Amino acid sequence: MKKLIIITVTSVLLSACNIYKKYERPQVDTQDLYRTENQTKQTADSSNLGQIAWQEMFTDSDLQNLIQQGLNKNADLQIAMKRMDQAKASLMAANWAFTPQVALAPNGAISNFDGNENKTYAVALTASWQVPLFGGLLNSKRAAKAGVEQNLAYKQAVQTQLIASIATQYYTLVKLDKELEIMEQTITTWGESIETMRGLKAIGITNEAGIAQSEANYSAVKLSKLALLEQIKEIENALSITIGQVPQKIARGKWKDVNLPNEISTGVALDLLANRPDVKQAEMSLASAYYATNIARSAFYPNISINGSMGWTNNAGGMIVDPAKFLESVAGSLTLPLLSRGGLKANLRISKAEQEIALTTFHQTLLNAGAEVSNALSQYNTATAKEIERNIQIEKLEYSVKYTQELFKLSSSTYLEVLTAQQGLLNAQLSETDDYFEKISSIIQLYQALGGGVN
Repeated sequence: MKKLIIITVTSVLLSACNIYKKYERPQVDTQDLYRTENQTKQTADSSNLGQIAWQEMFTDSDLQNLIQQGLNKNADLQIAMKRMDQAKASLMAANWAFTPQVALAPNGAISNFDGNENKTYAVALTASWQVPLFGGLLNSKRAAKAGVEQNLAYKQAVQTQLIASIATQYYTLVKLDKELEIMEQTITTWGESIETMRGLKAIGITNEAGIAQSEANYSAVKLSKLALLEQIKEIENALSITIGQVPQKIARGKWKDVNLPNEISTGVALDLLANRPDVKQAEMSLASAYYATNIARSAFYPNISINGSMGWTNNAGGMIVDPAKFLESVAGSLTLPLLSRGGLKANLRISKAEQEIALTTFHQTLLNAGAEVSNALSQYNTATAKEIERNIQIEKLEYSVKYTQELFKLSSSTYLEVLTAQQGLLNAQLSETDDYFEKISSIIQLYQALGGGVN
């Protein structure tokens, strides 16, 4: 009989070995996770863009002030921090589950039978302890710890997104300021051109139709300026809300003073596992699901608990005894599920399915991260190439405007050619700001895609 008990206990413990194992990251293939170009570096020995602290990434003092204010007051980040507090409290509760639960349980009673009044009382401390033998409490603790890591990663993801959003909105305002400056210069130039045309009309070189067309284009630029002013106010309001303040004017630098890294380093794709908060969050979600499956497994094994109490009472075997006597009791119980095993099996299947879902989500999150890096790299390289060609285009258009204006004064060209050249130059100048803003945006997006802004 003794040998049978030993064999039974041994087999139970061996079958339960799996519920004690810690979570281990599944094998993931990060080879060629994102596409790189010749203009970027992908080396194992160089730190990538995402490892740069945001204060070093964004050196504009006005932008730094806005980011710091956003980190202090942004509503989404504040909520993420509260979730962190909740997760830490859950971990604390999981740790306390290993200790006996002690309570003070005084009680008293008065009974009256046939005129005889009896008073009894007991002043006792009670304690109960669930013996952590088959991994239920251990896996609950590990799941709570993974929950803390998951919420930390969520908070970091919110922070990364917040920094990128503030930087994008800030540089959008700087870009709109530059476009406004171009518009104002154009309005001044075209206004002078109209006065010149009126003088040329007096000597018969042009006519009223040419002046009317010029004035119509002049009004169109003025309308564009009004639209720009409205857009600037909307972006200022949006940025104000992002950093937790009432809508107001945003202090900012000049377009010519924009300073972001010119050399882009992405590091190795494996870095995304360590740097990307959303990837870490997905992995910790997988770890939580793994431990939830272990908890479901542990439910098949016995639950052992010990209960006890000690204190003083005047009730001893039905007699009223004074002074009070010391009371102590200890009891142990073992519960083994029998008829509920069907439900336990169903819970285990549910937990396993959740674990598979979490695994699929983790792999998909990693693929999405690689795609975001690839897209940001492609946008950066395209914007860099466009910058070179746009400079050539503007140089040629400036020459074209000057040349057609000279020809017009000599009656060797129509004013339509002058208008066409002026409009072409304005569009190219505005496109130049768009191209450079696209480059700025790609750097910010790459910074976020590589997990920047966590530190």
